[in-house]
Amino acid sequence: MKSEQSNNFLRFDGTRLSPLKKGVVQEFPLRLVVNGRELATLVASPHKLNFLTVGFFRLQGFIDSLDQIESLGVCSEFGLAQVRLKGEIPTGLKPTLTSGCGTGISYNLPESLPLIDQDVRFSPQAVFDLMDALNRRTDQYRDHGGIHSAALGDGRELLLFAEDIGRHNTLDRIVGEAMFKQVDLAGKMLVTSGRISTEMVAKAARMGIALIASRTSPTDRAIELALQAGISLVGYVRAGGMNLYCGQHRLDFEAGRRIPAVTGVILAGGESRRMGSDKSLLPLKGARFIDHVYRSMEGLFDEVIIVTNSPQLYEDIPCRKVPDIYYAQGSLAGIHSGLRHAKTDRIFVAGCDMPLLNPEAVRLLCESFEGEDVRIPSNGGQVEPLHALYGRKCLAAMEQVLDEGRRRIVAFFDRVRVQEVGLDLFAGVDPEGLSFRNINTPQEYYALRGKKDQIVAADFVETRRLMAYTE
Repeated sequence: MKSEQSNNFLRFDGTRLSPLKKGVVQEFPLRLVVNGRELATLVASPHKLNFLTVGFFRLQGFIDSLDQIESLGVCSEFGLAQVRLKGEIPTGLKPTLTSGCGTGISYNLPESLPLIDQDVRFSPQAVFDLMDALNRRTDQYRDHGGIHSAALGDGRELLLFAEDIGRHNTLDRIVGEAMFKQVDLAGKMLVTSGRISTEMVAKAARMGIALIASRTSPTDRAIELALQAGISLVGYVRAGGMNLYCGQHRLDFEAGRRIPAVTGVILAGGESRRMGSDKSLLPLKGARFIDHVYRSMEGLFDEVIIVTNSPQLYEDIPCRKVPDIYYAQGSLAGIHSGLRHAKTDRIFVAGCDMPLLNPEAVRLLCESFEGEDVRIPSNGGQVEPLHALYGRKCLAAMEQVLDEGRRRIVAFFDRVRVQEVGLDLFAGVDPEGLSFRNINTPQEYYALRGKKDQIVAADFVETRRLMAYTE
């Protein structure tokens, strides 16, 4: 029998990759041949297989004592247990596939798997986000304990979710729901609360799933099968880190790296007059608007600041909250406060009413910086000041116009260097321009929830940056 092996894998700590020398749990398929008849295959840990075999027979009701076993031979090299029992094994047995994690019966363990599309890639942040979404959905575990959960995502959002007492059953449930809802599983990402074993990889490969991630670990044979199929296996996805067991090519670490020398600033001080309630607290997909904005920024910047005069509303968000210096003077005052409090010379600013903020669009804007004081997206001359990059040299000009009683964001633009960037820069990562949408009215909010983010321009007539241009 093989002992637990130690392999060289990779560890991602949120910023860089490093070697990881770590053993993995082994799983061992053991074929049971009883009285010359192949009865089942047990998938188990590869130790004390004689105890496992005898215990299986006892619990299945085949024997009551060791006296009923005429011979027992276990060959760990070939994964075979040859058993001769007194009497005959009943015919017409109807095996039940167990929902738990030990002695599940399998009749067709795959020898090889089809190769998954090699072009599918995800950012590390997408893995973290989907695992976070799974954790937020596991209500039954928090209530009762002992429940496994799994979720399917496309790298942008959680598509399907399931809970069950058995980790294999959660994947079966997801596949079944996908069939009813006509969701194509090919090229998707699966996250699970339980260990990744052979059956999980085999089932995922049949559906074309490209990446499997777990809060725990894969087994050795699961890694072997995943390598054959080109599936990425990721384990111990916790606290901003993960272990990579195979399929590093599917994770785009460039996309996941943080943007240097820029602070992310969220403006949460608007009056929300048109919405009629605080927009930052509106629920969407199990979280508030501001939570979605923060998660997008947290994956991009080393520092994120919320500008708010009501910090108690966001106590659960782990970042600095700073007040207006020019109290209640609109969005320009919020940008000024964020820039004044930031540890860096540049800030990226977005409103708390922009839950569809696209991290890759933000990255493109920041990384195309050429030294100007303001770098701002523009659509036919209509600029987007709440999805823009501002430099510290803007502070004096901002203070001048604020002291003059002028509150429009663009009021200081003629006093600094401004570079407008066409929206065509973002067409490859955000073709619909969702990253630039803010939600101002109940109608827009209902459209957002009803269409599951598939928003068209007609839903936002006369809403773009109204607050930014109002005196």
